[in-house]
Amino acid sequence: MPIFDDLDVKTARSRVAVVATGVISPLGFGLDETLGALRASADCVSPVTRFDVTKCRCQTAGQIPDGRLAQCGNGRKNQRLHRASRVMIAVLDEMLGQDPGFKPELTVIGTTSGGMSFGEDYYRALHGHQELRHSPGWIANYPPQKPVIDAQDAFGISAPCQIIANACASGTNAIGHAFECVRSGKYQRVLTGGYDALSELVFVGFDSLQAATPEKCRPFDRDRSGMVLGEGAAVLALENLESASARGARILAEIVGYGISTDNHHLTQPDPSGSGPRRAMEQALRSAGRAAQEVDYVNAHGTATTFNDAAEGKAIAKLFGKVPVSSTKSMIGHSLGAAGAIEAIICLLALQGQFLPPNINFRSPDEDLNLNIVANKSREAKIDLVLSNSFGFGGTNASILIQKIAA
Repeated sequence: MPIFDDLDVKTARSRVAVVATGVISPLGFGLDETLGALRASADCVSPVTRFDVTKCRCQTAGQIPDGRLAQCGNGRKNQRLHRASRVMIAVLDEMLGQDPGFKPELTVIGTTSGGMSFGEDYYRALHGHQELRHSPGWIANYPPQKPVIDAQDAFGISAPCQIIANACASGTNAIGHAFECVRSGKYQRVLTGGYDALSELVFVGFDSLQAATPEKCRPFDRDRSGMVLGEGAAVLALENLESASARGARILAEIVGYGISTDNHHLTQPDPSGSGPRRAMEQALRSAGRAAQEVDYVNAHGTATTFNDAAEGKAIAKLFGKVPVSSTKSMIGHSLGAAGAIEAIICLLALQGQFLPPNINFRSPDEDLNLNIVANKSREAKIDLVLSNSFGFGGTNASILIQKIAA
């Protein structure tokens, strides 16, 4: 259950506004590039260049160009920072550019890998009896909170930081927890989101599980054969709606509901019935006081693995009928702890632009899934309430509801 459901109803029902955002993903740097790529139904998955994948089944991923990342940083310290730190600095810079007056009282960020590639460097050097003079920097920049601290430090922010690492649900869990913190009245302003940088260890791990595909990523397609990995980061500035309105902040959207569940079925596979995802989505609806028929679009977790898409697809069809559904992971890959945050911003852009993001690479409907897939091309639509799903290994499920602000 949401963490503040036992509080007084008046306190627990403060409205929660999104007043600023920042995003970097394979779709692009910032909101404008992201929107353009979504509208164009761009395929942003490409051959992996960061490390050797010649022995892997899957050899593609959604990647952020290192050349552009090199411009993101904090002066001379930039050379020592992990790629994840530079990404976090860039997204926070974009967010604060939209609302310089936003002063967070708390920061809640989701991730799964942290600075894992520095851990890989340290292990290789240690195992190979190599020079270890860089090891203090590797170790110092390895912890998952370090990119968040680096980003806050770059802009003089000293808010307490909480890290949520709950498999692939981490980013949505972070947003949901931040939402509950503001909704409860305990905080007025919370910075939230998620990040993950491409890691060789994680990449090879998914490949060895045969969860990654050597082909195109085809969520919900009859012939889907697995996921591809991605990377990126996104942050959202959440604020009590009354407080934001009083200081004249621009209201981008409103988060209205959050639901979580754990199905405990299998370490890597969801319950085939879809009961776990369904409970998370139902709880998000109850949290918002909304009915399933009010939801206009579902941004699915949709990894393109056989079992995940089957379980999630059954749950969506049973609960929402023929609501439009797409998985934007088809365009950018699965960015793990960042996925829920990036997809929340995709939903926000869809609400603002009144369009449905595409599920690309879709060829053949799965006869066992009665879904209304937004196939291959984005399309215009009137949408006011959208649901974003994130589901992870171990049966960790999280859903958030985001609502358009009336003009």
